[in-house]
Amino acid sequence: MQTATKKVINGWAMYDWANSVYNLVITSTIFPAYYEAVTNGEKLPFNLSNTSLYNYVLAIAFVIVAILSPILSSVADYRGNKKQFLKFFCTMGALACSSLYFFDSNHITGGLISVVIACVGFWSSLVFYNSYLPEIAAPNDRDRISAKGFMMGYIGSVLLQLICFVFVLKPELFGIDKAKASQISFLLVGLWWIGFGWFAIGRLPDSKGAVGAHSNNIITQGYKELHKVWLELKTQQTLKRFLFSFFFYNMGVQTIMLAATLYGKSELKIQTENLIIAILIIQIVAIPGANLMAKMASKRGNFNTLMVAVVIWIGGCIVGYYLPAGENVPFYTLAVIVGFVMGGIQSVSRSTYSKLMPVTKDTTSYFSFFDVTEKIAIVIGMFSFGFINQITGSQRNSVLALGIFFVVGFILLYRTSKLDKHATV
Repeated sequence: MQTATKKVINGWAMYDWANSVYNLVITSTIFPAYYEAVTNGEKLPFNLSNTSLYNYVLAIAFVIVAILSPILSSVADYRGNKKQFLKFFCTMGALACSSLYFFDSNHITGGLISVVIACVGFWSSLVFYNSYLPEIAAPNDRDRISAKGFMMGYIGSVLLQLICFVFVLKPELFGIDKAKASQISFLLVGLWWIGFGWFAIGRLPDSKGAVGAHSNNIITQGYKELHKVWLELKTQQTLKRFLFSFFFYNMGVQTIMLAATLYGKSELKIQTENLIIAILIIQIVAIPGANLMAKMASKRGNFNTLMVAVVIWIGGCIVGYYLPAGENVPFYTLAVIVGFVMGGIQSVSRSTYSKLMPVTKDTTSYFSFFDVTEKIAIVIGMFSFGFINQITGSQRNSVLALGIFFVVGFILLYRTSKLDKHATV
């Protein structure tokens, strides 16, 4: 196959520019800090700590995504309407982010519901977005184009973060307090996401449904399509084993990304302003990191590149466990290390999976397995993080436990690489 036109490729990458602001502002920086301030000292359900409650709420959102994703993706392949699904979840997530403008200590339950809806919108849209990669990029171009998407995401999210940064750090310039500045930031995320998201989606090609598609029961047909892909997947030994290795190491990656801000604020006692600086460092360093790892994958192979990244993550968990509280420089240093491998490991994982896939029209259904593997991993990771924190009283133990997931992922990844006799990745 030939790689699509520059207009299509740029449009595809632009969606990462649009939705990555959710990952930065809502998941990683301003919202977690705002949530910690709003819920601190408040009576929460089941007498949970605010950190554990937040982890459990996110885990519930990922359970919903894991249940919905396979059915919706198989229906999209069957009906040929992945573009409409992508636009729907983009809109849903963006509106939910905007509704966080009303989140305060009097509306904790409503705010957490918005968190769940925004999370479902973001991650569900990624299933359909990712599935475009094997359709618009030739195998030899997938590492580069996958990395381009992540790099565009980091650049776009940093730009909006800087705008929000001005509101949060200098609210007096606008005649508002810090709480209102945070709420305005959530509104800006929604507007940015839906504005650039719709523009990007408009440049993506329409997909075609399955030949002879005529069933009126789209849910039943969706299950049939999913079952067909599952039977095919069982015969793809390298692909199947890669999914198992991805399950474990990505459990650590995503949990750290989701829990890092609260860990820094509540466990390491890092001030909000310094946390935001650290997250910006991660995003900026991730841009050359993703590009370098894509080049490394093309020269040294995807599996070798991923194994190097996982080893760095293991070291990061150990360093994170021993980080002293209240000291910014060690925290910034770890941020540089994490940022360098954060985008690269995600980008190369996505392109590796797309290379291992067989030639098929069921790209969304195949990527739903990738997505479900990721979401179940996140659910287990977030529950583990919250549970260990709850019973030990320290998030440091949770961080150290994540290192075990990386070790298991490395072992499985190494064994998977031995199956790839022709060194295709």
